[in-house]
Amino acid sequence: MRRRLLSGPAARLLTALLLALVASAAWAAWLGWDQQRDVQPDGTQTGPYEAWQVIGLVVTLLVPVCWAAFRGHAAGTVAGVTAGLTIAAAYDWSDDASGLFAVGVGMVMVGSLALTAGVCALIGAVRRQQPRSRAHE
Repeated sequence: MRRRLLSGPAARLLTALLLALVASAAWAAWLGWDQQRDVQPDGTQTGPYEAWQVIGLVVTLLVPVCWAAFRGHAAGTVAGVTAGLTIAAAYDWSDDASGLFAVGVGMVMVGSLALTAGVCALIGAVRRQQPRSRAHE
């Protein structure tokens, strides 16, 4: 029988806090350093992020999200990742004078909530389909 150091609310809180830190650090690593908009030949602006940066952020976060969800910490996973990305986006974009950064932060919050919850639900369904071995009882 395997003993857990933490269980119940303490484990859920620790999961949420750790994943919030991981999500914020991943944002800083993938997106936080790129603040320049690209000007196209026709004068339009894109960026500051490239698609590969956002894809890298998502793939990086899949590892801890899947790990925590497989361990049964779906609520803490969803709360932590959503909070971490939302706080990172708000900090990164808060110098926008137009005030539209709040719309973007809201979109990050809703998107990360939906996607993290979807991944956790999928993993939860997979976990329920697997037969439990005697080693985990």
